[in-house]
Amino acid sequence: MSETSDIALLNQKLDSLLQLVARAVPPLPVAPDLDAADAFVWSPAPGELVPVAKVNRVDIALLCSVSRVRDLLLENTRRFAKGLPANNALLWGARGMGKSSLVKAAQAAVNVEMGTNDLKLIEIHREDIETLPALMKQIRDARQRFIIFCDDLSFDNDDTSYKSLKAVLEGGIEGRPDNVIFYATSNRRHLLPRDMIENERSTAINPAEAVEEKVSLSDRFGLWLGFHKCSQDDYLEMVNGYVAHYGLKIDADALRAQALEWATTRGSRSGRVAFQFIQDLAGRLGHPLG
Repeated sequence: MSETSDIALLNQKLDSLLQLVARAVPPLPVAPDLDAADAFVWSPAPGELVPVAKVNRVDIALLCSVSRVRDLLLENTRRFAKGLPANNALLWGARGMGKSSLVKAAQAAVNVEMGTNDLKLIEIHREDIETLPALMKQIRDARQRFIIFCDDLSFDNDDTSYKSLKAVLEGGIEGRPDNVIFYATSNRRHLLPRDMIENERSTAINPAEAVEEKVSLSDRFGLWLGFHKCSQDDYLEMVNGYVAHYGLKIDADALRAQALEWATTRGSRSGRVAFQFIQDLAGRLGHPLG
């Protein structure tokens, strides 16, 4: 074999080796441009904060009938943005009552109040909870402050990733960075299904300790905000608030009748149902929402 052929074969083997190394070693995470947006989505592979050009949010004034929990979360968020002590928050309860909307609205409202864009919202998906340490490593030394937000957080049987979240929130050796707070929404008060907790109670050698291990996750959230099913009056207040905000022209009696019929056909009343009715109403009136 000629010398040229030997060199060509060696180069080919070297190229193959480099390709194998490139596949085996993940690329380094890209340093985030934290001024690119006021909200990001965490992408754990390869470890990027993806800017959100336009956040899907409503004005905080439109979150009617949840004024008490709204004010509590807003005040907690305001303190955190100012560098004062604040708590991780768990927003739990009935579906469609504005839990995730409140988190997004509170972040925007506090930025407006303070005249800055330094309070950032980072959404992390439930399935990526175990990568929280990598996310916090990226933002720990940043000058901005961050609300890490997980929507619809819950854990099922045989799911042990809740232990990672417990360690990150309070129990880890480094602790939660001073510029980070964690907000989560859930339909479950203790983030775990009741049958999972009861199963631990009935099968464990020490039932009390087993249950304590399961429910202690929610204890890491110093602020618990409960959202309950709304009454008819609450539902109509939400509808009227949207109508006034968007300037929809409709007779009050007709509005009431149509809104109640809409809720009846869906078998529920909530903030989500109220907004779905408003979307339908605005479409019929030829009135854009924007």
